[in-house]
Amino acid sequence: MKPDIHPEYRDVVFHDTTSDSYFVIGSTLKTDRTIDYQGATYPYMTIDVSSKSHPFYTGKQRVSQNDGRVAKFNKRYKRGGAK
Repeated sequence: MKPDIHPEYRDVVFHDTTSDSYFVIGSTLKTDRTIDYQGATYPYMTIDVSSKSHPFYTGKQRVSQNDGRVAKFNKRYKRGGAK
């Protein structure tokens, strides 16, 4: 590896403000904010969405039932779909 071209890789605390969850993950994120978490001081970053709050991962995802253009055309002219 070339010296002095890689960013510093360190543990960072990410705070999901939606679900009030904390994650310690290795990152190259640069931040001036710090937090004391589980007896150690880490760089700190807030986020809006994580796997703890995103609807896909929590199972609370809404499924949109929008028909495509062909289905709308077939429905409008009372045609059955291609079989």
